Amino acid sequence: MSTAKEISRGIVKAVITLIAIAAAAYLLFQIKSIFIYFVCALILALVGSPIIRFFVKKLHFKKIIAVVVTMVLFILMMLGFVFMFVPLFTTQAQNLSVLNTARLQEDITHLLQQIDGFLAVRDLSLEKLLNLSDLSSKLNFDFIPNIFNSIISTISGLGIGIASTFFITFFLLKDQAIFQYHFKKILPEKQEEKILTSLEKINHLLSRYFVGLLLQLFIVFILTLIVLLIFGVKGALMIAFLCAILNIIPYIGPLIANVLGVILTMLSYISEDFNSVVLPKALAVMIGFFVVQFIDNNINQPIIFSNSIKSHPLEIFIVILASGMLTGVFGMILAIPMYTCLKVIGKEFFPHIKFVQLLTKDI
Repeated sequence: MSTAKEISRGIVKAVITLIAIAAAAYLLFQIKSIFIYFVCALILALVGSPIIRFFVKKLHFKKIIAVVVTMVLFILMMLGFVFMFVPLFTTQAQNLSVLNTARLQEDITHLLQQIDGFLAVRDLSLEKLLNLSDLSSKLNFDFIPNIFNSIISTISGLGIGIASTFFITFFLLKDQAIFQYHFKKILPEKQEEKILTSLEKINHLLSRYFVGLLLQLFIVFILTLIVLLIFGVKGALMIAFLCAILNIIPYIGPLIANVLGVILTMLSYISEDFNSVVLPKALAVMIGFFVVQFIDNNINQPIIFSNSIKSHPLEIFIVILASGMLTGVFGMILAIPMYTCLKVIGKEFFPHIKFVQLLTKDI
């Protein structure tokens, strides 16, 4: 009889738990904007923490002054980007016609005709080789202006979101000790030390990771820009910016960026002679992009990410690949931060498991 009651209580408890989880998920969905603001603020706080430590320990600033200076730096960086780069990106995008879908589709059709003419001289046919004679009618080229427009609208249309994010970031940085104090009160006493140690390590590693990610994107942007400027590509700044942003998506992003960069390079010279200008420029840029990706994959990423999150490059590759297979592109983007959190938790709560010891020996 007692067993039946225990089973009934267990079922009721499980149902209540599931209802609570579903209600929490629904509430989170309803206030997803606030959640997004908080996540963005948390990322900024992670990036800002080492900057504040530098100001406090090296320059002997008071905590509040260090926080204010850090926030001012964030705001100046954002304003500098908006007022200096966005108008330039827009101008270059208009010159390349990527904001005009109809014009872009005409340019693509013209480019395909030029390629077909180039192959016809050599007794080849684009239709026979690729079976894509009606490529311009099958493909939707809205994705190019959509990528650019989404970036511009995200930067220019956030208003309240940006203000809210900076507001939350300021207090996350300023009252970090207070939040930690209150957080300690709700922790179970037996696990308090392990949880706090895990959070401290996660905060440290993720702050290093996001700083490293920004550094990687900046290096890719500079190298790509140099390649485009060397070969005199029109709209070099915008193309380099898009290629750098797409590098956020591991492995797939750089491939898309290279293809998109070569296409935009060819479109920027669509009015020039195909044999003497368009094709040589495209091939040169393609080779240059391969060199940039070789540097990024073999020097840039291993050094930055291995040092920031203490994981082997092969380990990172397997985690990203598995996440991509299970959850798609979004999972690939979040793979490294989530994996880093799991490694820290594993080291603190399951330190005697040999597999965990092997993965977390450098943390």
